[in-house]
Amino acid sequence: MTKIKELREIAPEDLKTKEKALKKELFELKYQRKIGRAEKPHRFRLIRRDIAKIMTVTNERAKNAK
Repeated sequence: MTKIKELREIAPEDLKTKEKALKKELFELKYQRKIGRAEKPHRFRLIRRDIAKIMTVTNERAKNAK
């Protein structure tokens, strides 16, 4: 799990890349759950939270840029 302070130090391009990777991982976990083979169900919650943190930092930067 990534902390907000660490995310604020990352470049915007890297944040987008990290968000895409997390969304892909979440998609794969959802697929595994549908099949019935989700080995790490606790990861759903962690990934969703990390995506939300990244989106929060992105929105903060957008507001400050105005």
